[in-house]
Amino acid sequence: MNTSIWQIINDTSTFGLFILIILVIMSLISWTVIFNKWREFSGIFNDTEKFLQQFRRSRSLNDIVGAAKTTNHSPLSSIFLAGFGELNELRSMNTQAPGLQQNRIQLSGHDFEIIEMTMERISTDETVKMERSVVFLATTASAAPFMGLLGTVVGIMDAFWSIGERGSASLAIVAPGIAEALLATIVGLGAAIPAVIAYNWANNKMKGINDRSFSFILEFIARARKEER
Repeated sequence: MNTSIWQIINDTSTFGLFILIILVIMSLISWTVIFNKWREFSGIFNDTEKFLQQFRRSRSLNDIVGAAKTTNHSPLSSIFLAGFGELNELRSMNTQAPGLQQNRIQLSGHDFEIIEMTMERISTDETVKMERSVVFLATTASAAPFMGLLGTVVGIMDAFWSIGERGSASLAIVAPGIAEALLATIVGLGAAIPAVIAYNWANNKMKGINDRSFSFILEFIARARKEER
């Protein structure tokens, strides 16, 4: 079987070989992206669980800073640090006399809107980071079948050219071209199918993380409002 495949590759036209090389490269890059995203999402979900446990057990937002810095793979940690930093900055601005806690003015609803917008901006930035390389999976999923089809067409054209050149439609004449066409189809689908599955999987993971980030922002704002009372 392996010998037959190598024979088909040896008999493949230059253009057909070019298509096969591109498809193989796309497939290898896709598998690299899949492996890297699997590791990335594993780290994100593990750190997110750890951070949320610490956040919900703590009595004060000040107690979470250390946990946020040690679970830096989680987008929630970055969102928390941004929100907490904005909260402290607004508290400092609303303090009439430095060092006198009793003179601190409580934050207004507008202040909490600023904190929420800051956290949403960081959440968007984290989403952009997660989307890196995922676009390549979508490109492979959509382009690989058409490139395989292009190789298929070239192979069939080569088969018909052989028929016209030799004046015979025997199997020995058309077989190389047909084999080239089928090989291009197989390689194209082999590159596209894992990419489609991985792209949908990655999108589902990112949606789950985005939903958690949105819920966490609301939870943080509610917690901060309670501490302001």
